Amino acid sequence: MTGTIITLLVLAALVLAVVVWAISIYNGLVQLRNRFKNAFAQIDVQLKRRYDLIPNLVEIAKGYLSHERETLEAVIKARNIAASAAEAAAANPAAAGNLQNLMSAETGLAGAMSRLMVVSEQYPDLKANQNMAQLTEELTSTENKVAFARQGYNDTVMTYNTRREVFPAVLLAGAMGFQAAALFEVEDPTERIAPKVDFSS
Repeated sequence: MTGTIITLLVLAALVLAVVVWAISIYNGLVQLRNRFKNAFAQIDVQLKRRYDLIPNLVEIAKGYLSHERETLEAVIKARNIAASAAEAAAANPAAAGNLQNLMSAETGLAGAMSRLMVVSEQYPDLKANQNMAQLTEELTSTENKVAFARQGYNDTVMTYNTRREVFPAVLLAGAMGFQAAALFEVEDPTERIAPKVDFSS
């Protein structure tokens, strides 16, 4: 009888240890997932700021670039697509498809903005406009903040993915619903360089 009680106590202790171990892994993964979601929220704040600046920039440019309507419309269209993709990604940054759509939309927006900047260089009056200069300075500053926020996000995603892939967490992560998170990577190598905007000359 005493042997049976000891065996049951040992089994209960083992089950308790496994439960505590699983809870510890679960809580650790939840903390890391929340960190990378928060890191994405920092990207989202900067993207929204940039999306708010772009229409103002286009509005000022309209007065000078009346013959470049197609370029201006392309910027606004790319901005709207990127804003929608950012909204979907912000709702669930863990979904790789949402992040992939955002990266594609950001690449399209970067291309449209580059074309606008090239066209703008041909209009000295636009380059001399104080409001345009101020907006482009704010836009450049925001681009830098997006890059820093993206780096922070990718660092937290790497920590999360590493934790979920190492032993013993790998045994439980998938079953507990912790899927791999996608990095926010730049698709177009030219996007790796922040666009240089200078209307001061």
